[in-house]
Amino acid sequence: MHPLPPLFLIRLACCALIGFIPTHALAEGAPGEYTQKAVIEAKQKTKHKWKPRESVVLSSSFKDALQPDQRSSYGGVRLSQRQQTGFFRTERDPSGQWWLIDPAGYPFLSVGLNAVRPNKSDRGQEQMLKVWKSETNWAEQTSQLLSLNGFNSLGGWSNFKAIQSTGHPLPYTDVLNFMGRYSMKSKQSQQGTGHRDYPDDLIPVFDPEFEKFCHEEAGNLSRRKNDKWVLGYFSDNEMPFPDDALDRFLRRPPQDHGHTAARQWLADNKLSADALTPEIRARFLQFMAERYFRISAEAIRASDPNHLYLGARFHADVLWSEPVIRAAGKHVDVLSINWYAQWTPDDKTMDNWVAWTGKPFLISEFFAKGMDSGLPNTSGAGWIVKTQTDRAAFYQNFVLPLVRHPGCVGWHWFRYMDNDPADVPQDPTNLDANKGIVDGSFKPYPGFLDSMQILNQRVYQLRLQAGSVKH
Repeated sequence: MHPLPPLFLIRLACCALIGFIPTHALAEGAPGEYTQKAVIEAKQKTKHKWKPRESVVLSSSFKDALQPDQRSSYGGVRLSQRQQTGFFRTERDPSGQWWLIDPAGYPFLSVGLNAVRPNKSDRGQEQMLKVWKSETNWAEQTSQLLSLNGFNSLGGWSNFKAIQSTGHPLPYTDVLNFMGRYSMKSKQSQQGTGHRDYPDDLIPVFDPEFEKFCHEEAGNLSRRKNDKWVLGYFSDNEMPFPDDALDRFLRRPPQDHGHTAARQWLADNKLSADALTPEIRARFLQFMAERYFRISAEAIRASDPNHLYLGARFHADVLWSEPVIRAAGKHVDVLSINWYAQWTPDDKTMDNWVAWTGKPFLISEFFAKGMDSGLPNTSGAGWIVKTQTDRAAFYQNFVLPLVRHPGCVGWHWFRYMDNDPADVPQDPTNLDANKGIVDGSFKPYPGFLDSMQILNQRVYQLRLQAGSVKH
């Protein structure tokens, strides 16, 4: 065991004394005390050419310099205990740093994986029984694997019931899929690339039946309202919110609910459909998005007032849509973002999310695929790199700016297990890609996972070491 550096001990003592963990960052764009520069070749599609990507990764001295964090039973850091509510909540400390607070009152960053479950295909289930003999054994060993490697959360689409029944439960999330389920039931969407596709990219949020449907769907949440391990709920995944939604609704037939709502909104605001401007379109888009988030939030909280509403996993152009993000901020506890096509998170975008919402954010999906896995990697939105070592570098380069940013309260890698090429799922984005920390036979990728572990186990100290204490 290596002693903590004196500077870190000083900061740790000051933080315990003044009651918060400081914010601020690893040096932006340059190696810090425990980081170094690296260049990784990457591309977004298999047909593209490799291009070098400048990256910042942890130095070889980092692991020996800092011991693993001391964590609470929920995965928070045992430092500066706050008010205990028995459930997860958010808090912004005096320095301006946002945190999740775990049920025991400790600051918490959600470091998770999506889809923690065996592949659902016949081959996937056969492999699970071959390797683990039973789902119970798989869940027990997997929960220990995640904890050992510094993960403290189950992201969306995980088999949380099996994990929670083990001796090593983990805080978990659930994707309720309000709009996805409603649109399927009313035959107003079809399976798209990673999400539901809606005609004209318009969600049927103005259907009068949608609100009732959400409350009915959320009714079962009352059974979980006293579960301390629930981190929170996502209401949907990757819905479209086009800038010109007003124009699109107005082009629909007069009997369409969205068309009627658009006409009524124009009349209520004494506006003409013949004189639309970007400002008018933005106002309507915010009105539309706010209806969705209000209905979803009210449905969740009516049945479960104790747990966090984690938003709807925004993606693509919505990440820069101020009207939509402001609308979400009025109702969510945490803004959730699926962030693809970005090699390194930029501060300006993250600053905007916090400024527009007054809430913290969680990166709910990101990943990179390695060509040394033996998989073709033709599907999925994540970056393509050459090796598992390069995947590790991508992870560190992507996560370090998140650790640094005062608005970020966690990140969830997509996903636990590689795709099964023998499976033919409804979702064409989940076919043949190296997305997991384990392969299709449940074997971990050591060159990748070891580097994740080094960062994950020390993430709270990284947050602290990057900053300075304000007295």
